Amino acid sequence: MERRQLLKQSAFAIAAFSFSRALFANTSNTSLGINPAALNSSNLLSGMIRLGSNENPHGPSTLAKKAMMDAVSISNRYQWDMNGELKTEIAKMTGHTKDHVALGAGSSELLGIVSLWAAFKKGNVVASEPTFKLWMPAARRMGLPTKLVPLTETKHNDLNGLMNAMDEQTRMVYLCNPNNPTGTVSPTSVLEDFIKKVASTTIVLLDEAYTDYYDTPSMSKMIDAYPNLIIAKTFSKTFGMAGARVGYVLAHPNTIKQLNEFQAWANAGPSAVSMQGALAAIKDKEFVSYCKQENIKAKEILYKGFDALGIKHIKSFTSFVYFDTATYKKDIPALLLANQITGARSFEQNSSWLRISIGTVAEMEKVVAVLKLGV
Repeated sequence: MERRQLLKQSAFAIAAFSFSRALFANTSNTSLGINPAALNSSNLLSGMIRLGSNENPHGPSTLAKKAMMDAVSISNRYQWDMNGELKTEIAKMTGHTKDHVALGAGSSELLGIVSLWAAFKKGNVVASEPTFKLWMPAARRMGLPTKLVPLTETKHNDLNGLMNAMDEQTRMVYLCNPNNPTGTVSPTSVLEDFIKKVASTTIVLLDEAYTDYYDTPSMSKMIDAYPNLIIAKTFSKTFGMAGARVGYVLAHPNTIKQLNEFQAWANAGPSAVSMQGALAAIKDKEFVSYCKQENIKAKEILYKGFDALGIKHIKSFTSFVYFDTATYKKDIPALLLANQITGARSFEQNSSWLRISIGTVAEMEKVVAVLKLGV
C-alpha cells in the first residue's frame, strides 16, 4: 500500500473514531427518553415500564437468543466469515447483492459514517424538525451544520420545504420515513419524485428504521439508479435486537466502497454474537409477524384510550405514537412516572405534543388506566 493511501486511511479511521465518540458524548439520559429517576436499581427491580426508546418489548426471538448464546463460545475468534454471510442474507432479504450492503453497530453508527462522508465534502445538511437527531451534534462538530425545516401542519415531512432549503452548499438531505417522532409516512410516489430530483446532485440519507411495521415501501429499489441515495436499516425494531447493535445501509456498490473507507474496519461493527443473532432473526419470519400484529393490538388500545379521553393523536406507521396533551389537565410524563411508567416526552420546544413507545398489550392497558385515573 502506498504511503499516501495509508495516511489517508489512517486519517479516515481517526476521524471516524472521533465521530463515534462525539455521537454519544453529550447525549443525556433525558434526551434518549430515559428519566434518570427510572435508572436506579430499585426502580428497575420494581418493574418499571420503559416506553421511551421505541424498543420491541417482545424480542429478541427464541431462535435469535439461542444463536447468540451459542455464539458466545466462539467469541474468541474474529467474525471475518460472518461479515460476508450476514451481508449475503441481508441482500437476499432486500433483493440486492452483498456489494450493496454495509454493516454497522446499529443504524446510528452508519448514520454517523454517512454524515462523516458528507462532512468531508464541506457544506451543510438539510433535515426535518422534529426528526431523529442523535447524529446531528457530532455532524456539526465535524463541520456539517444542519438546516432544519419544520414539518407540515399534519406533522409530515415537508419535502418541498426541504428542497427549498437546499443551496449550493448542501451536501446531504436527511429524511426519516416513517418519521420519528411523529410516525407519519410520505406518499410513495411523492417520495420517489423527491429522490429523483435531489439525489441526482446531493446525498440523500433515508432512514427506514420503521418501514417493516406496516410494510411501508422501501426506496432501496432506486439505489442502482441513484448512487447518492443511501438507505439506513436496522435489526433494532421488528427483530427486537436494539441492544445487540446490528444495522446496515443499502446503496450503490460504488457508494458502499466509499463508505467502507470511513470505517476503521469495514463491516466489523457488530460482534460475532450479534451477527449470529441477526442471521437467526432473518429466518424467524413467524416471530417478526407476531411482533407486528402485537404492535397493532397494543396501539389500538392506546388509540381507544386517547379517543375516550379526548386526546388528539396521529395514526402511526411505527412502534410509537405522537399525541397532543393540550386538553389533558395533568402533567402526563409525571403522572406516568409516578405509576412506574417512563418514556413519554417532548420533541418540540413550547409544544404540547409528546411521543410514547408502544409496549405490550398489558403495558398499554396500564398506560390507559393511569391516564383515566388522572382525569
